[in-house]
Parts: sequence; C-alpha cells; structure tokens
Amino acid sequence: MGTSTTPSFDTDTLRRAVEGNTPDTLLSLYTDDAEIRVVNRNAQPSSPKVLHGRDEIGDMLTDVYSRDMTHKLEGCVVQGDNAAYSESCEYADGVRVMSESMITLRDGKISRQIIIEAWDE
Repeated sequence: MGTSTTPSFDTDTLRRAVEGNTPDTLLSLYTDDAEIRVVNRNAQPSSPKVLHGRDEIGDMLTDVYSRDMTHKLEGCVVQGDNAAYSESCEYADGVRVMSESMITLRDGKISRQIIIEAWDE
C-alpha cells in the first residue's frame, strides 16, 4: 500500500495564522482563485461581501491585522475537503467579534469560505 501525497489542511498552521500578528501566514492558506463570502450586519445574506482571489483577500486581511485587536481560534473541525472553525476577536477597547467559517479545501488550501460575523454593538 502506498501513502497519500495529497496535501492536507494543517490546523496547527491555521491556529498560528489566525492568532498571529500579520496576515502573511493566513493568506498562504488560500488558493490563488479563492473566494470568500462575508455575512454580517452590513453585508446581509441576500447581498454578502464577496472577495475574489488572493489579492482581494490579502487586502482584507491586511486591514484586519492592522487593527489593535487580538484573534483566537476557538475550534476547528476538518472532514475530507471541508472544514469549519470559530474565531473570537477583541479590540483594545473591549469590543468583541465572533465569526464562524465554513470552508472548502482544494489540495490542502482554502478555495471557498463563508464567514458569518457578529459584533458587539
């Protein structure tokens, strides 16, 4: 029997990326043609914010990681070519954000992601 050479999704790398101080490692987990759909108070389900490709995703991550806030990966489950994870964030002023992500993987990288966010108001 041979061993599989298909790249797998590394949840330890995801944790380091999410909880890190720069967007670089997190951006490296996406395919070049990845798509993210964000649903929150300002981008509701009928009209989500949609990002296409690593350039647009990189711009969003650069913005997020330039803010004075912390990020924590609360949990991650991987099953085949799908994964889901929870992330909690807190701004320096105490405002909290929770997000849930459902992702589709291709060759061990994120090719599609749906993010649902809730913010303190």
